[in-house]
Formats: sequence, structure tokens, C-alpha cells
Amino acid sequence: MRNSVVIPTTVLVAGALFMIACSDSSTPAEPAGTGGSTSTGGGAAGTGGGTGGSTGGTSGTPDGGAVKVSLITKEAGNPFFAKMIEGAQSEAMLKGATVNATTATTNAEQVTAITTALAAGTKGILIVAADTTAIVPTITEARKTALVIALDTPTDPQDATDALFATDNRQAGKLIGQYAKAALAAKDAGAPKIVTLDGPVGLTVSDLRHAGFTEGFGIPDGGPSIVCQKPTMGSQATGQAAMDACLAMSRDVNIIYTVNEPVAAGAYASLVAGGVDPRGVIIVSVDGGCAGVADVKAGKIAATSQQYPLKMASLGVDAVVDFVQNGTRVSGYTDTGVNLISDVAQTGVTSKDTVFGLANCWGTVPDGGTPGGDSGNPGDSGNPGDSGNGG
Repeated sequence: MRNSVVIPTTVLVAGALFMIACSDSSTPAEPAGTGGSTSTGGGAAGTGGGTGGSTGGTSGTPDGGAVKVSLITKEAGNPFFAKMIEGAQSEAMLKGATVNATTATTNAEQVTAITTALAAGTKGILIVAADTTAIVPTITEARKTALVIALDTPTDPQDATDALFATDNRQAGKLIGQYAKAALAAKDAGAPKIVTLDGPVGLTVSDLRHAGFTEGFGIPDGGPSIVCQKPTMGSQATGQAAMDACLAMSRDVNIIYTVNEPVAAGAYASLVAGGVDPRGVIIVSVDGGCAGVADVKAGKIAATSQQYPLKMASLGVDAVVDFVQNGTRVSGYTDTGVNLISDVAQTGVTSKDTVFGLANCWGTVPDGGTPGGDSGNPGDSGNPGDSGNGG
């Protein structure tokens, strides 16, 4: 998304120009290829399924057809978006709706996807915008006949869509900041010597997670406790390169904040390669993908904040069904929950263990296990309106 997105500090939303939401690089079976689509869901009450061929539930349009939902994501092969598709399809089965899931990586492809969906009679569009500004005129036109909800990433302006369902990213950063502070105190490791490995300069989601971390830790941004701050592109390779550069400046580090779990994996690899014992360094991160949670279980990451893409999409399908059936137009920001995941609890910091984390992660569990859905009760991290912005 463009870096000029302006969001009120009481609304927390996420966006990414890179795979900031993705903690592993496995390719799931769910998403269609670039520009392609898959369709599933139930039919009208008492009938056979729609395109997906499943028996319908009780929801239908006034003319007796199934409620049609279009889910448009922007990155093929990203487990985060695969989980969104899973959530939309599962909820559609329950509600007798049909979901057409499309991967459209450019604004032009997303414009085509919206136009095609409207021509097919779709009354609800769930979108992760590829270009948060350029898509606005198409969304404005679509809202004349359909409900349009942004998932994960806000448009610019945010109110161009009817609503936004997303993670509270500042709260996610705040949780790991609080954890890192408590963990350092528990180790009696002296003054904090912190490395922050962020996303690209100016990226809203990166700025929010970073700001949340410093708030949670209770330090000023740019203060003496931060001995090195480097941008990354959200990948393991760029995370390792950034940490290598920081170690060249100072090897006396006891906390590493990372914008996501691939960067955390890179930071850990850098410590090992550089001859720094990673057991003496507290690494914290954000995402909650299966690979990242597995790294928490293995002790490579001390704690991570888990977000819930399945919930974003399932709530979106519910909102579309309600719109078609009752004319109710959802509005504003809905926080889809964030939980701190760690197997080493810290006094005064609420967390859940990796059993919960793996049951609610997305992507592929490295040991070949099967992750659960994030359909439990993820949203018990407090009031997101109190702390800023995320997504």
C-alpha cells in the first residue's frame, strides 16, 4: 500500500507492501493463481450448492438465490491470505452463501475483479487492496449496489470502504514491548540494549508495530536504549543482513524487536553465524503464522503477537449476508483480535502458550502437523481503541 495512508490514532489497522503478515513461505492449496479465482459455498435454502456444490444453509437473496461474496486478495502463495480464503469459504458454507476468491496483484487486476463480480450480481466485496488510493474510485462506484469491506489493509482514505476488519497492529507491538521489558527484568540482564528491525521506511504497519513496541517497553523512540535500528523488506534474508549490520556496530545486545517472524528468523540466524549466543538475547515479533509459532516453541523467538486473518474474512461474509438479508450496512473499524504467544509467561503480561498458538496459526506447521483455525476466541487482548493503530 502507499505510504501516505493517514489513519486516526484511535483506529488500529494493518497494511503491507511486502509479506509482513506471512510467517512462512509454504504455498497453500487454497488460493488461486495470480489473477485467478476459486468459488465455493452453499446454495439457497433447501437447494444444492452454488459453484462449490455444497448443500446450502438458510441464507439467500430476496429472489431466492445464494448470497454472492467476492473475496479479492493480492498475493498468491501467501498463507495469510490462504487463511482468509478458508475463513470466507467456511462461513459461506454455514450461511448458504457463495464465495468467489480471486488473487489480483495489481490495481488493474483488482478493478477487473470488482467489475466482474458486480456484473455477476455480487452484493458483497471483501478486498485487500493492492493500491490503497488508486482503487478508491472503483470502490466508490461499487458501493452504489454492493457492500465493500477492506480486510487487513485500509484504503486511502480509510472511509472509502464501508468498513475495515483488521488487526490492531499498535497493540500487537505494545504486547511484545511489555513482554520484552518483563523478560529482561526477570533475567536481571542489566540495562536494555535493543535492536529494532523494522519494515520499509514509511510503511504504516511497520511504524505502528514499532511505536507500539516502544510504548509497551516504556522508552522513547530513538532513545539511548535502542543501539541499532534498521529497515528490512520483511524477509528472512533482509532480516539477517540487517542484524549482521547491527552486530558490526554493537555485539552487546540483549533484545531484538522484529517487524515479523521471517525477520526474527533472520535475526536468530545472524546471531548464530556471528558467534553470539542467542540464549542471551530476547527476540520478539508479530504475526502468529505456524512457522513463527513453531520458532517460539523451539525457543528461537521469546514471544510473538498473533493475528487472525480467518476471523477477518468470516466476519466479512457475515456482514455481507446481513446486508443482503436485512439491508444493514456495517461501518467503521472492527478489531479482529491479537494475542501474545509465549511458552515462558512473564509477571504482569497476559499471554497464551504455543498449544493455543499452533491451534490458531496459519500456514504450514514445520513438523508436518496440521494447524487449527483461528476461529476460537482470539480477541481478548484489551481495548484497541486505547492504544493507536494497527491491522
